[in-house]
Amino acid sequence: MRDIPGPPAQSDSGLSAITAAGGLHAYQLDLHDRYGPLVRFQLPGAPSAVSVADPVLLEATAAVNARPDKLFEFLAPLCEAGNLQTLPAGEHVPFRRALLSVLAGRRSHETHFPAFTALATELADRWAGLGEVALQQDLSALSLRMICQYALGGDIDDPARVVSAFETVLTVYLGRLHESDDDLSRAEQALAYLREVVDGVLAAGGSDLVAALVKAELTPARIRDAVLMIMLAAHHTTGVAVSWTLHLLAGHPEEAARVAAELDDVLGDRPAPSYADLKRLPYLERALKESMRLYPPGPYGARETTEDLTLAGHHLPAGTTIFYPFWAVHLNPDHWPDPHAFVPDRFTPEASARRPRYAYIPFGLGPRSCEGASLAMVEAELVLAVLLRRFRFEPVEDHPVVPVERFVLWAENDIRMRVRVRRPSG
Repeated sequence: MRDIPGPPAQSDSGLSAITAAGGLHAYQLDLHDRYGPLVRFQLPGAPSAVSVADPVLLEATAAVNARPDKLFEFLAPLCEAGNLQTLPAGEHVPFRRALLSVLAGRRSHETHFPAFTALATELADRWAGLGEVALQQDLSALSLRMICQYALGGDIDDPARVVSAFETVLTVYLGRLHESDDDLSRAEQALAYLREVVDGVLAAGGSDLVAALVKAELTPARIRDAVLMIMLAAHHTTGVAVSWTLHLLAGHPEEAARVAAELDDVLGDRPAPSYADLKRLPYLERALKESMRLYPPGPYGARETTEDLTLAGHHLPAGTTIFYPFWAVHLNPDHWPDPHAFVPDRFTPEASARRPRYAYIPFGLGPRSCEGASLAMVEAELVLAVLLRRFRFEPVEDHPVVPVERFVLWAENDIRMRVRVRRPSG
């Protein structure tokens, strides 16, 4: 791999370079800008890593079904029966099949759509009485309630506290090289609380997801771990995707007006769409997809080769970490002209057909891609439709919006917005 371009080796496995760049996502953008679509680099926990930002090269790695243990160690404390993020392929395949049987069913999405609509409308009603809102905090809590309704059989008593507990756990374990005893104590307390919540959800019964996992012959401990990880992934990704979309639309009034006009035309006097209406809101969907291109909820992924692989003429031995910098892929100027611009019409059917398959991968790729991708899109489009039908969003002056890595691409200090009730046209 020495002939693959990349920065000089460092004694700290690249940690200082990552810190100096402002985080791993920014470091990856810089690496690919300097060295091209295939870069050899160092990463703590993965001394032999190759980052791939070209969609054609990504396709050559899509079938790899193993993750590097070291890179996902920070999630191990959330799992009592072994880290779900690094299950061997033989265990992962039936586990994934069970998840897809519940999370990917369109009939099931339609069945749960009225309950999702009620939750989104409840949030809009609360926002109507406020002048200013914190998007990520409230939308993550809403997404958490939705996934509990959908896959876990019911609601939870204090979604805001659950969101805060996840944030504490991830912040401490992601920064595990620097944590204090107090930090560890807070994280342990937060994790204990999360497990109490999961036990409560499981005790309530009525969950299609749990029934599918039982049918797949998972142990009770593995089922508890799966519920916890699904709650984590589902509330973070959907809530963050909606937040970034509202942020971008607030900064692009012409695009926001086009979304609003589409909603007024399709919904008429109704405050929320039906499930069938989502197909009649193509510009809303494009705006959501473009926001996930610019701010992918999960900014990167990783695999580990289990056998030798040739990539662009370079030999990658077994045990090589293949790093997927989703943000760099989505900003690749070869496939995204003026890549930093917010242009929803990049996602017309005609424009999408001209790009390689893996030029856009907000939910990952291959056998480790997100099982809940289709559900997340349904939830996000519904929430956006309800909120943008009812409100105009304006950025709060002097409140910087800075993306940071906290398992997902989060905004430091949240995204604060002023909400203004709008009158539908026509």
